[in-house]
Amino acid sequence: MTQSSASFRSFSLCIVPLSASLRRHGRYNDPQTCTSLRPALGENAARRYGGGMRHIIVYRDRLFAKSEVAFLRRQYAGFTRLAPLWSGRRLEPGPLPEGFTLGPQLGGLGGLAFKLAGRVPDLAAFQALKPLCIHAQFGRGGALALPLAEALGVPLIVTFHGSEVDKQSHYRTWPVPSLFRLRLARLQARGAAFICISENARQRLLARGFPAAKTHALPIGTDVISPAPREYPGEGIVFAGRFAEMKGIPILLDAIRILRAEGFSAPCTLIGDGPLRPAIARAAAGIAGLTMPGWLGQADLRAAMAGARVLCVPSIILPGGESEGLPSVAVEAMGLGVPVVASDEARTEGLVCDGETGLIVPARQPRALATALGALLSSPGQAAQMGAAAQAHVRRNFCAATQSRALEALLLDICGVRP
Repeated sequence: MTQSSASFRSFSLCIVPLSASLRRHGRYNDPQTCTSLRPALGENAARRYGGGMRHIIVYRDRLFAKSEVAFLRRQYAGFTRLAPLWSGRRLEPGPLPEGFTLGPQLGGLGGLAFKLAGRVPDLAAFQALKPLCIHAQFGRGGALALPLAEALGVPLIVTFHGSEVDKQSHYRTWPVPSLFRLRLARLQARGAAFICISENARQRLLARGFPAAKTHALPIGTDVISPAPREYPGEGIVFAGRFAEMKGIPILLDAIRILRAEGFSAPCTLIGDGPLRPAIARAAAGIAGLTMPGWLGQADLRAAMAGARVLCVPSIILPGGESEGLPSVAVEAMGLGVPVVASDEARTEGLVCDGETGLIVPARQPRALATALGALLSSPGQAAQMGAAAQAHVRRNFCAATQSRALEALLLDICGVRP
């Protein structure tokens, strides 16, 4: 029996209980049109996105981390010819985020075989969709999705978000090679294209041996760009992001202590959550005017940023190479007219122009960070001027709809589909 026929039999046997389970847990955007994981799912999705659209499979191993939903969605917001269906190995509990449509999944024991051996469970379900290509999110996602693209005989395009380009664990050879390292040469040779969200990330990817002819720099952009400059410069400092080591939050806390000692009382809000939240909460105890509201919905997050004097991005590059990509929160804040103070390891090249749209300070130096933050806190005029410049810069270069249309055009071109 071929893999396709075996997969189809397995798929047919499990389709009813699996689809029912997904409906019970609210895993479809529209239960009236997406009622099962049958191959007919493709037709339903096409009707939703508009007649005549071609499917692509978007692969993200974990669907969907809260910190990723916004920037993952924006990549496809301007699509008019391609309909993305999301697939992965781990599906988070709870309702499916608005704007996402699931394709066949690769979880359970079949997902383990897919990861370790590249065997695609329910291949027939993917084949029935006739996807034009696979678009994998993150470098490791590209290595994982490679066998799926090969089994389907379609191009694999991988978006590197920057944080993983130099992550040493990806390139580990001892004591056991990482999956990314094992498939790296094959990925570089067989991948159709590698998209980086900044030119800086592209150059770093080239240094890793990826072919220049296949690499592209294409920022994601933001869909939040105010039509006019802010009428007032805002108050206080906002940090927004995952509470993880590379975000550099302890450096910001030290900078706030310095500002408090110098008489600055402007509020500071740390928005987000993550593995370091308990430690950050302990470290922040006793700092007057500092709040930690946790994760906020998009509307509340944008309101918090719009009301701030400055957004702070104190990120650092970890010893293992992990770093920021192009911080999407900085793009959003600038689109709202908020200047950014960022470290020189925050990967904001091409976004934050020092002295024009914000300020760049040396990483890991609380005193330098405090000085920059204090300069904007004490000079609302300068903050307003930088905020207006930041907004104009984002409007010209980081409009999500424009960037999304560019991504769609690139995917179509790589797949040989002409206008």
